[in-house]
Amino acid sequence: MGTTAAPSPIGRRGRLRPLAWGAALAAALLATGCAAAGAAPPAPASSPATPEDQFTPVVAATLDPGQAPVLGTDGRLHVVYEIQLTNAKPVPATLQEIRVLDGEDPDRVIATIGTVDLPGVLRDLTGKTPAASLVIEPFASRLVLVHVTFDVPADVPASLLHRFLLTGAPLGGGAEPGPLDYTAASYTLTGTPPVLGPPLAGDNWVAFNGCCSADGIHRNTVLPVNGHLADTQRFAIDWMRLDEQGRIVVGDPADVHSYQAYGAEVLAVADATVVATLDSLPDQVPGQLPDPSTITLANVDGNHVVLDLGDGRYAFYAHLQQGSVTVAPGDRVHRGEVLGLLGNSGNTSAPHLHVHLMDGTSVLGSSGLPYTYDALDLVGSLDAAQFAAATSYAGTWDLDLLPTPEPRTEQFPLDLDVVDFPER
Repeated sequence: MGTTAAPSPIGRRGRLRPLAWGAALAAALLATGCAAAGAAPPAPASSPATPEDQFTPVVAATLDPGQAPVLGTDGRLHVVYEIQLTNAKPVPATLQEIRVLDGEDPDRVIATIGTVDLPGVLRDLTGKTPAASLVIEPFASRLVLVHVTFDVPADVPASLLHRFLLTGAPLGGGAEPGPLDYTAASYTLTGTPPVLGPPLAGDNWVAFNGCCSADGIHRNTVLPVNGHLADTQRFAIDWMRLDEQGRIVVGDPADVHSYQAYGAEVLAVADATVVATLDSLPDQVPGQLPDPSTITLANVDGNHVVLDLGDGRYAFYAHLQQGSVTVAPGDRVHRGEVLGLLGNSGNTSAPHLHVHLMDGTSVLGSSGLPYTYDALDLVGSLDAAQFAAATSYAGTWDLDLLPTPEPRTEQFPLDLDVVDFPER
């Protein structure tokens, strides 16, 4: 279900820490429907079109209704979402297994999340803190961070359904948990992710804090914003750059100018309308995060731009240089147009460009959307073990390079991928 991410110097929202965020029912059933003592109640009318009711003491719902699978650079189709579980009864419930099913053919099991995998994906409502156990206390909630993959489009069903095997409150009441087995939480998989242009140009860009590990800084940041839980960053990437020697920083790590990515031109990924900007915040000193007491929902992402791409999709760019934003709300921009310069403003501890796609204008309260880039060259990837052990971005990074860069079309970069984008 994913690998553990490295502590990252990029802020709480990124990685290297972080690049940056019962009884009464039973009685009622027994007391109704009897015309005379000893008479059996009439059988309820049923219809093939009317599903039978289920007793579901742990209620389940996905945070968004569904999204299209996205083709990663590994050649697989990825589906990433969350299930919120709430124990609605006064009896503890214990998860044993979650089976991800084909919504139209529930006998087909897509994936099984058992007792070995559940501890790694069962979280508190922030998405970050692993649950202490598989027990959900009475009237408490948990999140399950789900990631399933498919080899070919023909394998992808129109929707998913989830079968929960657990112990919990019995239908007739009582304090002792009983075995439960039921299905809930449908999730649709229709549609196609939008195809975008690159947000940057040139060689050796690294996708930090990317899809799809449950321990990824973006993947596990679920926020209570605007009255609901939102995972806006589930497909976010923090882009940093290597030089030809495999170094991210050359010189003083406390100087923003030492970072290879600093000052890069940030590009519009499509023809779009600008809906929001911020351009007044200074760069942070790399290697440290800003004082938490100074962070607000308005400034956490630093200087930024939000683009309306149409069809209910919005692109978000964060941590730009102060005074570099070249556009204003209401402007119409074209693909490849410069929006600003890569910086280190907001809740960040090293220069990088944070990019994500979302279904609304709220940069923290929307639902994160999948997308692909129309063209890139896959160079290879950073060594995951080295990254997991890293405490800073200084030094030379080990690369697992392909024999030659591979041109890719309509694919989504995965965590630690190194890619070349076309020059402007």
